[in-house]
Amino acid sequence: MKLILAPMEGLTDPPMRRLLTEVGSYDWCVSEFIRVTDQLLPAHVIHGYCPELHQGCKTDSGTPVHIQFLGNDPIALADNAAFAVELGAPAIDLNFGCPAKTVNRHRGGAVLLDEPEVIHEIIAAVRKAVPQHIPVSAKMRLGYLDDARTLDNARAIESAGAAWLTIHARTKTDGYKPPAYWEKLPPVREAVSMPLIANGEIWTVEDAARCQEVSGCIDLMLGRGAVTRPDLVNRIRGQQGIDWTTLLKLQLDFLESPTKTDAGLVGRYKQWLGMLTHGYVEAEELWAKVKKAKQLDDIRTEIASILSTKPQILNVT
Repeated sequence: MKLILAPMEGLTDPPMRRLLTEVGSYDWCVSEFIRVTDQLLPAHVIHGYCPELHQGCKTDSGTPVHIQFLGNDPIALADNAAFAVELGAPAIDLNFGCPAKTVNRHRGGAVLLDEPEVIHEIIAAVRKAVPQHIPVSAKMRLGYLDDARTLDNARAIESAGAAWLTIHARTKTDGYKPPAYWEKLPPVREAVSMPLIANGEIWTVEDAARCQEVSGCIDLMLGRGAVTRPDLVNRIRGQQGIDWTTLLKLQLDFLESPTKTDAGLVGRYKQWLGMLTHGYVEAEELWAKVKKAKQLDDIRTEIASILSTKPQILNVT
């Protein structure tokens, strides 16, 4: 069983990847998508999305980071993928799943699922451009407006030379509304021979088991559930979870992440804490105390005051 941390724009950024892979046992994680138009990006841009390239393209805990690109120009994507490999990328992933309106309007992400022939051309170009020992993979949704071309896209991806395919089991139209349609993955498994990774609506250990049973996929990619419950990956593996006190210490560590501005880090932390309230009862009390805070020191002081009391017992909802 392989468990992978999902790429999520503005959420699983380098600081969050560092924290989640320190806590959880992931086989690899994937960078936020790097948008490619019609030119070769400079090294500093790619390093900005994946500073782990400076350390063997691994997080501090040693988890490999795969580089994800998004775009519609096969030549530009191939050139950038080759350059990323020169910089140290161990694998290239291609995004055909982003549902964002702005991205789709510029013919990127999930909108390309209406053009399987273009998807094939992109993957084939990238596959040809990078050394054979570098895996090229893809992530897609079931479709754009509907799932009529799911199998066409999967076959196009495999025939172009992809090593594996991750499927978020919803269409672009479905967005992130529950449920994820795991039952639509077995026909894909029958249509292609490459490994499939299931993604979507995995919030608990029970969800993971049901996804595996329904989809037939052993390997899973964890997204928002991994951010909401940082120890979810370990508990899926049958390992021990972490208690709230440990998670508070990790939050303090997160507040030391290097960012451009303190205000930006405050916003990122509040985003994460708001998600934690769906996984931990204790997070609701902390959220009530810091949701109006604007200074990092105020948040740090509040967390430190909780840590100064007796250790608290894990209470997962």
